[in-house]
Amino acid sequence: TFFCFHSDIYFFNICLEDCLSSLWKHILHVSDAVDASSEQIFLWSDTFQLVSVKLTKAAGQDLEAKELSVVLDGVDASPKCIAFGREGEYVASVKEVNLQVFFFKRKQLNRFSVSTVKTKSGNNQFACIACHPTEDCIATGHADGKIRLWRNFYHKKDYTFSTLHWHHDTVMDLAFSMEGTSLLSGGVESVLVLWHNESNCQKDFLPRLGSAIEYISMSSDGTLCCTLHTDNRITIINSNLRFSKSIQGLIKSRDVKTGLVVDPRTKALVLNGEPGHLQFYCLQSDQQLFSLDIVQRQYIHQAGLNQADLVKVAFSAQGKWLATVEEREEVTDPELQLKLWLYDEETQSFKLNTRINMPHEDHITDMCFREMDELEDDSLILVTAGRDCVFKVWVMVEDTDPEGSVSWSCDFVGSYHNYQATNCCFSEDGSLLAVSFEETVTVWDSITWDLKCTFCHPPGKIRNICFGRLTCSKYLIGATDYGFLCCWNLLSCALEWSAHLNVLVLQPDPLSEHIAAVSWLSKESSLFVFKPNEPRPIYIQRNLCKEKIQLAAFVPRDEPETIVSEKYHWLRRSQLFFLTDTQVRNSEVGLTTLLHTPAHVLPSASFLCPIFINSLLISKENKSAEEVADEVEMESEKTEDDSDEERGVTEMEQEDTSAMELLGEMTRKLSKSQEKELRKIRKMDYSWISAF
Repeated sequence: TFFCFHSDIYFFNICLEDCLSSLWKHILHVSDAVDASSEQIFLWSDTFQLVSVKLTKAAGQDLEAKELSVVLDGVDASPKCIAFGREGEYVASVKEVNLQVFFFKRKQLNRFSVSTVKTKSGNNQFACIACHPTEDCIATGHADGKIRLWRNFYHKKDYTFSTLHWHHDTVMDLAFSMEGTSLLSGGVESVLVLWHNESNCQKDFLPRLGSAIEYISMSSDGTLCCTLHTDNRITIINSNLRFSKSIQGLIKSRDVKTGLVVDPRTKALVLNGEPGHLQFYCLQSDQQLFSLDIVQRQYIHQAGLNQADLVKVAFSAQGKWLATVEEREEVTDPELQLKLWLYDEETQSFKLNTRINMPHEDHITDMCFREMDELEDDSLILVTAGRDCVFKVWVMVEDTDPEGSVSWSCDFVGSYHNYQATNCCFSEDGSLLAVSFEETVTVWDSITWDLKCTFCHPPGKIRNICFGRLTCSKYLIGATDYGFLCCWNLLSCALEWSAHLNVLVLQPDPLSEHIAAVSWLSKESSLFVFKPNEPRPIYIQRNLCKEKIQLAAFVPRDEPETIVSEKYHWLRRSQLFFLTDTQVRNSEVGLTTLLHTPAHVLPSASFLCPIFINSLLISKENKSAEEVADEVEMESEKTEDDSDEERGVTEMEQEDTSAMELLGEMTRKLSKSQEKELRKIRKMDYSWISAF
């Protein structure tokens, strides 16, 4: 079987549940392929046209597209809105309230419309279409949950239609069986409906398929049915409506509130999956390892319901303990639950150990375990921060029952000037805890819970914080929502350096000193990798993607990678993955993906050669990351003061007129000496002028 994603077609072996290969499409920036043969294919173009392309044999196995003709205008971008009729006699298309049918031999185009009168369950706009394989019958699915069967549509006025109705919401896709004796339909109910003989009374159901059915397809021999779901799952179903197998990669969740978390045991990526579930996703095999039901309640697919949702996740250093937070938004007060899960070696899964109702009076904003590997069993600590202006420390206590089991209870509650607690993290050795309270970062002793020092860099609230690691463990990094990236020295309690950078994501590598910062500016995301003890970034990738990067995570490699280029040494022990609104991506992007693609599915060498050569050329206008980094070398000037709120500041000077832009190109180049002189002038105290 195969399915289309963006501009690629993926082929799967349904027995091995594995992706065999993928094809690239280059003609007209194609959205999808409707029908294909050895002589002619039909494609959607970017201008919402259905185009017929005649193919001619070229040298080798290549095919050339020479003749293109427009079949239909104003078609919907979705492939479920176009279908070919009996033996290719006609093609039908639906969009909004219009149905159009084009007859190839007659060169005749008929158009039909349905009323836009709204019903209680919605409106009757077209949502999908399917054509009968042997008869002149067209089935259309509608937004009000109804299915209409159209006949006699050769005539513009004498057409007829009958109605089938079971779905309570939009019919998302339709498919006839190979013989045409039955019709399959699916929607948000996660139920596959089999209609017999076009009758409302004769129908069978296959329920509980996990998520809404988005596409339905039949195999050429009619023995299997394939459904594609909104959570990125493919389900294979036998012709007798029996479940066969499922192909599951990364589940597409509506909202990844848990962030991207790495399971220390399996190195799997852990994030929101099905509603109320955690998915453990293997990046190497592109398969889901397993799904853990956290909320343990039946999810109801109905808009407007306030249902419990999984919002926070944290693992202990060895992956033995898992902490989760679920909440349900109520009109008055939120409903919160903190759960602690212990990994069971026998079942190879997590078992619920402790459930704490309302651990905070308001939403939990962050939580973390104290990472002390050698003392995990004896000194394990969990910290939660909340909008109720406190952070809480949770510790294990032995139960009084004879089995000697343990549970969790609150040991300490901390606050700072009644500010909301927004972020928390432990230092690498676990001796210090950093908690941000709006504009201030507080540092606490994790043994006595004494407040050691505070840091502040107004204006703006603290958006992210993290400690340095290994040789950089004496530094604390913070990013503000006003566009500053700050590095504080924990030994001198002073600001080491700061940079004007709108950081959305701040992610430290657990196996090195490197920290990745992702910025958002001018509708593009850029990546900066640095060490806290070195003010200059060691790697910069501007315009990483046009989408806003929501989350990121370093995933340790099984074995350190041999990387020749010093520019990419920061990827030697870990890989950086980031999540946008549409997909999970790897930081190692580029033509390297071609090396892992089978030769028989690659385009011709004549097509790839210009792209490869152009990628090696260096533009005269664009500067390399190393050149830009050299231009923005940061000076360190440390000053001491009686107040730990006032810090020595080292600024990374901007080279662009944009207030939030970092590492931009200048309209006029300054020399090194001019830049240093300008920094000194900016730091001079001109307050004495006010006396005049």
